[in-house]
Amino acid sequence: MWPYLPDLLAVPVPRYTSYPTAAEFHAAGPEQFEQALSEAQSDISLYVHIPYCHDICWYCGCNTGAANRQKRLASYLEALLHEIAMVGAQVPMGCRVRHIAFGGGSPNAIAPTDFVRLVDALTLAFPLSDPVISVELDPRSLTEPWREVLAHVGVERASMGIQTFDPAIQQAIGRVQPVELIERSTDLLRRAGVTSLNFDLMYGLPDQNLPGLLSSIDQTAMLGADRIALFGLAYLPDMFPRQRRIDGSKLPGPRLRFEMMVSGYDRLIEHGYDQVGFDHFALPGDPLSRAALSGRLYRNFQGFTDDSAPVTIGLGASAISCFAQGIFQNEKNAGRYRAALADGRHPAAMGVMRGPEDRKRAKVITGILCHGRARIDESLMREASPRLQKFIDAGLCRIQDGVFMLTGDALPYARGIAACFDRYREKSTRRFSNAV
Repeated sequence: MWPYLPDLLAVPVPRYTSYPTAAEFHAAGPEQFEQALSEAQSDISLYVHIPYCHDICWYCGCNTGAANRQKRLASYLEALLHEIAMVGAQVPMGCRVRHIAFGGGSPNAIAPTDFVRLVDALTLAFPLSDPVISVELDPRSLTEPWREVLAHVGVERASMGIQTFDPAIQQAIGRVQPVELIERSTDLLRRAGVTSLNFDLMYGLPDQNLPGLLSSIDQTAMLGADRIALFGLAYLPDMFPRQRRIDGSKLPGPRLRFEMMVSGYDRLIEHGYDQVGFDHFALPGDPLSRAALSGRLYRNFQGFTDDSAPVTIGLGASAISCFAQGIFQNEKNAGRYRAALADGRHPAAMGVMRGPEDRKRAKVITGILCHGRARIDESLMREASPRLQKFIDAGLCRIQDGVFMLTGDALPYARGIAACFDRYREKSTRRFSNAV
């Protein structure tokens, strides 16, 4: 379906859930965060981070720890409630919260009653306007009390990390969850009122082959997932030591990874899913599919989304807030996060300011990744042309009537093409995941 051009896939590139990316973050203080927040004027979205899991998966690159100490969890939740009250009091009049996302880690690493406490605190602190609430969940610790709480709160969207249905591969990546458990969790979420359910799947796993990947996709479609994210394993054991438990010698090579990506795409289309961006899929009628078809697709730290809010406020350790003026990340370490709030300080510790040039490039990168096209001024086009030439020569992109656009063969190369407009990439030594 798509040409395999290994030279164009050889350079790892960012996923561009923001621009500039987190690789450009440096020390930043609460004053910069608070100044940016004071200038917010319209819709805002909230992201609430729970950096704990009952069981840590070996492939995971997230900032998360084991939820095995009740006192540690309780201390974290108290600090998070403090941050919610502090930040909510600073939101300017006229702003409205229309989306709330809970992520991690696993939000269901905490008790269901604590989840209700968080929602109540958000309701009291922020100007909510009938927000769409979404939550990431681990099916291994999803119990009946969670169904009652999710229904009570009104959660409409949920995502479960499935990765694979193959028991042997589950063992190899440290995430054992029998198909019966996933079926029960799916039924529980539907009974809770979840109308848009996402399954995360992965390719490039140890000892994984094409039939095994397609079998997992078939089972996902059979269970009726409304959305599917199909990711390639980002194997970076030097950056994420827990990945050293995965046998790197058993990982598929670049050619097989590419074939998995292509075959997975084909099978999802056969099952009736619409393509959304370069690695998301949604059933027709799902809000994500409607956003893609109508040109309202966006990209933020949760991936491709129909959430168009210009401001995202991150709450919790390592959570990231995004404003037009800059991007700010809270303290990653839970202890330092708690200490900052205990001292009465906002926990912002890292970030990057965004000037007009960064905002221009962010718009171009978003256009390429979300819509396959962008209008680019002559000066930026001249700068990017030397890096773009190899993609143009391969027939993956072109300029027509002043609009830069991807061709039908470009999907696997979209991140590499977008990186040509990233002014930080030429000198950066940071490592990223493979494009496919």
